[in-house]
Amino acid sequence: MKRFWIFYALFFCFTPLLAQQAAVSGPDNNLKVDIFVKSGVPVYAVTYNGKKMLEDSQLGFVANVGDFSKGISYVKHEEDKIDKTYEQDRIKKSVITYKANTLRITFSNADNQQFDVVFWVSDNDIALRYELPKYGETGSVMINQEATGFRFPSRTTTFLTPQSDAMIGWKRTKPSYEEEYTVDASMNERSQYGHGYTFPCLFKVGGDGWVLISETGVDSRYCASRLRDAVDGLYTIGFPMAEENNGNGTVEPAFALTGATAWRTITVGETLKPIVETTIPWDVVEPLYTTEHDYKFGRGTWSWIMWQDNSINFVDQVRYIDFAAAMGYEYVLVDNWWNTRIGRSRIPELINYANGKGVDIFLWYSSSGYWNDIVQGPTNFMDNPIIRKREMRWLQSLGVKGIKVDFFGGDKQETIRLYEAILSDADDHGLMVIFHGCTIPRGWERMYPNYVGSEAVLASENLYFNQHFCDYEAFNATIHPFVRNTVGCMDFGGVVLNKRLHRDNKGGRIRRTSDIFQLATSVLFQNPIQFFAMTPNNLEDAPEICIDFMKQIPTTWDETRFIDGYPGKYVVLARRHGEMWYVAAVNATAEPLKLKLDLPMFAGGTVRYYTDNKKQEPELSSVKVKTDGAVQITIQPQGGVVLVEK
Repeated sequence: MKRFWIFYALFFCFTPLLAQQAAVSGPDNNLKVDIFVKSGVPVYAVTYNGKKMLEDSQLGFVANVGDFSKGISYVKHEEDKIDKTYEQDRIKKSVITYKANTLRITFSNADNQQFDVVFWVSDNDIALRYELPKYGETGSVMINQEATGFRFPSRTTTFLTPQSDAMIGWKRTKPSYEEEYTVDASMNERSQYGHGYTFPCLFKVGGDGWVLISETGVDSRYCASRLRDAVDGLYTIGFPMAEENNGNGTVEPAFALTGATAWRTITVGETLKPIVETTIPWDVVEPLYTTEHDYKFGRGTWSWIMWQDNSINFVDQVRYIDFAAAMGYEYVLVDNWWNTRIGRSRIPELINYANGKGVDIFLWYSSSGYWNDIVQGPTNFMDNPIIRKREMRWLQSLGVKGIKVDFFGGDKQETIRLYEAILSDADDHGLMVIFHGCTIPRGWERMYPNYVGSEAVLASENLYFNQHFCDYEAFNATIHPFVRNTVGCMDFGGVVLNKRLHRDNKGGRIRRTSDIFQLATSVLFQNPIQFFAMTPNNLEDAPEICIDFMKQIPTTWDETRFIDGYPGKYVVLARRHGEMWYVAAVNATAEPLKLKLDLPMFAGGTVRYYTDNKKQEPELSSVKVKTDGAVQITIQPQGGVVLVEK
């Protein structure tokens, strides 16, 4: 009898604790999320293959209708499964199968207001968000602060780029996601500006694995976010700074009830393979509208990157159109100042000339408005819906295929609304859209059918402006496939075949990387329309094997595989277009890098082998691959290798 009463007491002692917790694992049971309430605070933790990847990390938020971060009680939970296949034409894969286990946990705060935390967990990815019901007659909510955190074990190192101050830089255009990365840094290091870090954020958890943190599903109903500096290993969500957008607009996002926050995403793996190959930014979102237009992706040229503002004239644009035609490229981008230096009245003539050569046109616009000091034209078209729609009707009538919109003002919900409005109006007029001086895409390739890319990276223009960026080009190039380009399209504007970054290929900055390195980046950097930094003179002064390669390179991919690499040191990726595989590698170390690769896609076949000799001169040969797919390559310092099926 005594044992019975002891058991009875223990049962009722632990039952409330057990009722306050739940768990969900991925389909293969390696990735597990435990969720529980700890002293009135909702908390989650993540393990992979039994190893702790995120320690106890807070959930919750504070809103204008109540505090949902403390005094929390567990109410109930529901489990379900997702098994779907979808097609996407602008990301790493064209056909994606997504399988996940889902968990919806209902919590209640101290005022008995309920909310749901939703987890979708696949083999290597976690997506979580908050879903809110209506509270009485309240039809809307403002989220004042997210308590969502990510607490890493002390052995973790970081691969991050800082969020800059607002309203600094050229013409007060920052933040523009164009800061430099640090690699293998301590979590104790303060970010450069003290504002934390822009997404995506990569972490190495000692020898146990890797974690990528980002967000997706951000549209006009939320703001874009960042990670604040860590406190004792805990990173938390930060909303935009008040100074962004020249101080206009709210920091806190707001939406109608019922409603939901943006998705927070966590990608976990013992190697970098799940990080590089993740499709979670698109798995958990759906298209926001259908389109009647058939958008065509491809390659293009643009004069501004090497010939700068003075090239925005009719004669030089004709030269670039002829160059695009000679390369078999689909597009030419006419950059800033075209409205005055060519003239709106001559744009139809330029477009007719291009179309006669089988080339289509993209035109540049400033995002305009009240948030910077930009004078490059055209300005004051894209920020006003009446003027914007009238302009887009004109562009459609001329046969313009797309626009590049530059210099946005921050991450506030007000700016996200502008991105969405530009995309929606542009689709009404059959226009594709590229953003520069901007935030990263957050699931936008799937959400908006006419979205084709964002800069949001320390891109090729910096090579032109500062020798420092030429000296560190290889270092940066070995980071982007592991961080920035993992979550969305990246309009880098690369492949520089000039030895000197200048119009005459004689003065200006000195390119440190090899020609084959440049070819490799056309595969490593993913964007469905790539405007390459090549120039008309390259038809005469660049090696023939490089020009021939660039005439054939695709820009959309049906499959992407991580082969080998380490951020800041080297990277090897394989991408498939149709039945054709490309394997590209670059080396940022100071010594030749000898690698034995496992390339089953080439097993028993013969491949074209593009490489550098010790003088950084390009060479092309054929290599017979063993039946087991083993291939030995050597990548020279600041050099590259590309293997392509014959």
